[in-house]
Amino acid sequence: MSTSPSLRVAIVGSGPAGFYAAEALQKATPGIAIDLIDRLPTPFGLVRGGVAPDHPKIKSVTRIFDRIATQPGFRYLGHVRVGTDVTIDELRARYHVLILCYGAETDRNLGIPGEQLAGSHAATEFVAWYNGHPDYADRTFDLAQREAAVVGIGNVAMDVARILAKPTTVLAGTDLADHALQALAASQVQTIHLVARRGPVQAACTTPELRELGELEGVDVVVDPRDLELDPASEAELAAMDDRNPAKNLEVLREWAARPRTDAKRQVVLHFNASPVSLAGREHVEGMTIVRNRLEADGQGGVKAVPTDETKTLPVGLVFRSVGYKGKALAGVPFDDRRGVVPNIGGRVVAQADSTAVVPGLYVAGWIKRGPQGIIGTNKLCATDTVTQVLADIAAGALPAVADNVTPIDALLAARHVRVTSWADWQTLDQAEQARGAASGRPRLKITTIDEMLSIIAAGT
Repeated sequence: MSTSPSLRVAIVGSGPAGFYAAEALQKATPGIAIDLIDRLPTPFGLVRGGVAPDHPKIKSVTRIFDRIATQPGFRYLGHVRVGTDVTIDELRARYHVLILCYGAETDRNLGIPGEQLAGSHAATEFVAWYNGHPDYADRTFDLAQREAAVVGIGNVAMDVARILAKPTTVLAGTDLADHALQALAASQVQTIHLVARRGPVQAACTTPELRELGELEGVDVVVDPRDLELDPASEAELAAMDDRNPAKNLEVLREWAARPRTDAKRQVVLHFNASPVSLAGREHVEGMTIVRNRLEADGQGGVKAVPTDETKTLPVGLVFRSVGYKGKALAGVPFDDRRGVVPNIGGRVVAQADSTAVVPGLYVAGWIKRGPQGIIGTNKLCATDTVTQVLADIAAGALPAVADNVTPIDALLAARHVRVTSWADWQTLDQAEQARGAASGRPRLKITTIDEMLSIIAAGT
């Protein structure tokens, strides 16, 4: 499909959805002008800031993103804060197409008493901290505690539990942020409780992520066999599933339940059918009370957790809630606060939730479109579907006009003294991180402050 050379596209967010949207546009319209905008000088979103350091194969997807970034017409505008350095309205005045791919940056709360005590954290903060995200590099976590709890049983919860339990001698060979490596090396955490609201059939983690826990050196995984006795509703749900992941998870858990305990230094204890109801402590978390749930059919083919009268208190001093990411509102963009997404129909932004009134030229892809679901590859289909809508609107002449005399984005940002970084600048940072890592036998040593990033870029230009 051919388009006018003057057609301009901006994509906000340089995670997988942003890059896959750029790729789909490039394939359909070679040479199309695309500006990929991100608030950090470093691209790749959660591939850099969310994928666990001991999963380097997952991060290899950045090679594809590198290729996308070197295509004609592509520009990376890093260190640009949309909503602060430039508004949505200002972007829409300069681009025919604006695709929002800024993800889900916040977390969901548990909504229980004591949640605001010191020692209670979002898992997202911990993940960003050990991955060296500049916004979280200076956070501290009380790893002097002997027992910790992770609430949730998705892949992020698996990552947090594994990083807490894994020997730092192994982590030292990864790109784990240096400050995190030092803190984890001194960690006193010996018991990690994984608390899951429902049963093993409903566990959201993938089998490879779950299996890794049982392969950790010096770690016992403790599973109560009674938790693996399925209620009728779960048996029915499992039998009706096309997805084999839950059945595989159940096999792994049953194998662990049959294992003899060892004298391992650390242990991961799984609590199924349990929900936290309160955190105790004067100023710092000193314990977490959980309630036993029973599972009942929800009338829609699934199960729901119903609390019983049975409770117990875990003597934890550190808690990480991992119950889901949530998108946040951006000034000038409609937002569905209940779902935590930008309301849309197939990627076309609409004026409000449950509306069919499309906002011309404004689109979404990734988690801010559909919610925090799926793996990295899921974003490719999601972004491609959105771009299909974009191309249809181009063909139909449904895009808003852009005035020829509007101040170009470069001049606008320069006038506001925004230090915009380029793809070449990122390559300078990339080389610097890899060089630092090579000196200590690691794949890279991440630069964790924006000021240092900008200094290195300035020195390399």
